[in-house]
Amino acid sequence: MAEPNLNPQDLKHAPQGPRIVIIGAGMAGILSAIKFREAGYDNFVIYEKSDALGGTWRANTYPGLACDVPAHSYTYSFEPNPDWSQVFAPGPEIRTYFENVAQKYAVVDRVRFEEEITACEFIDGRWQIRTSQGREDQADIIIAATGVLHHPNRATIPGLDTFEGAHFHSAEWDHSVPLDGARVGVVGTGSTAIQITTALVERVARYTLFQRTAQWVFKMENDAYAAAERAVFANDLQKIYALREEQEGFFDNFSKAVIDSDSPEMREIEAVCLANLEETVKDPALREKLRPDYRAACKRLILSPNFYESIQHPNAELVVSGIETVEPKGVRTKDGKLHELDVLVLATGFRANRFIRPTLVRGRGGVDLDDVWADHPVAYLSISIPEFPNFFMLNGPNGPVGNFSLIRIAELQLGYILQLMERIRRGECREISASRPATDDYERSRAQAAKKSIWATGCNSWYLDKHGVPASWPWSQAHFDEEMAAPKLEAYDVA
Repeated sequence: MAEPNLNPQDLKHAPQGPRIVIIGAGMAGILSAIKFREAGYDNFVIYEKSDALGGTWRANTYPGLACDVPAHSYTYSFEPNPDWSQVFAPGPEIRTYFENVAQKYAVVDRVRFEEEITACEFIDGRWQIRTSQGREDQADIIIAATGVLHHPNRATIPGLDTFEGAHFHSAEWDHSVPLDGARVGVVGTGSTAIQITTALVERVARYTLFQRTAQWVFKMENDAYAAAERAVFANDLQKIYALREEQEGFFDNFSKAVIDSDSPEMREIEAVCLANLEETVKDPALREKLRPDYRAACKRLILSPNFYESIQHPNAELVVSGIETVEPKGVRTKDGKLHELDVLVLATGFRANRFIRPTLVRGRGGVDLDDVWADHPVAYLSISIPEFPNFFMLNGPNGPVGNFSLIRIAELQLGYILQLMERIRRGECREISASRPATDDYERSRAQAAKKSIWATGCNSWYLDKHGVPASWPWSQAHFDEEMAAPKLEAYDVA
């Protein structure tokens, strides 16, 4: 490949140090740029496939969008925000937060928007990169900050193309479609569908939720922060950090619960979910439709202050008969009933095992990532892959995506990666990647530990790989912190 497309004047003033390419300008990409500059790395660029930054908070704009981690805990540790409007911030506020942080730390000028990386190949000791704009670039180090939930899972439903109304995936919301007074149907019952339900049920003429699998719902209030509270936060940031510590105590207990299906913490969560169902849903028939046949948190636990209230609204209907086909006027279920609709939303989730793919990634000796991951995605500590030198992932395969805040995870992982990068900067090595034995040992112990987790208790979820093994971090938050404190260099191949 050719050298990067720079003219001689650009080269004359090119920054020194290892060339770093960051893939993605979402939460983890913005974080990477800030922390690299802070550590003295200035020779970096971010490639972003869309026209704006923000990652999932840019892509998702559906009504009711919010984070299921409290806002003050879903915030960079070094950039607290006193102005969150409520405990669980709405999506537009989160996107604005990331945009403001990126502007404050001069990240935006390093982003090449609407330029997707199509290929990364490790040749003669450097990463050779091609983009969708025909650009050729080179990198000494790649940071894959592509996120987890960004490839929509488009369910194949017979007859969908015949529908006369509007239809779209929840991650591709068409805001030109009028909703007020319309008959709206939503397929799915994950967090997205539950948030859409609570946002729309009072706006529409008829709301139909097509449920394949019932969900356990943990009632979590979403109180607004009063102006006086926000003023206190602004005047004393320690109040924010104290609140974060309190909130993270809940998630520490949650992380202990999900990794041990027999733990007291898990039993307590189940009791809270059961009480919410029993006490909130008044109609016995509806209550039984909403009662899952698996344990709480086996699927990603739904946090909602008012889903059960919303699905009992006079405008709402819960449909549990499977979908037979979509017809021009609506959805026909297997019981023969036609549910007439004006709008059909597919809240059918994401392909959580894609990560950087479909980008072509070839490591040392031409080894293809698609071949390495043919069985299921694997990375040592979710960060490094054998034979892919200087290629590091944030929130990669088998990390704590179901356990605690992704921002906290990414910050710890980036601190770990920076320690590996420092060895390259000091000239102690040119290439570093996890060894095959260390990765195999890690994956064996991870898979074994995962069998004890709540995710392995008998439900079908996106946490499971094709063998039914939970593809997530099966240990405590404290253990993750310990692993991220310092790399064990004996686990790496260094050249």
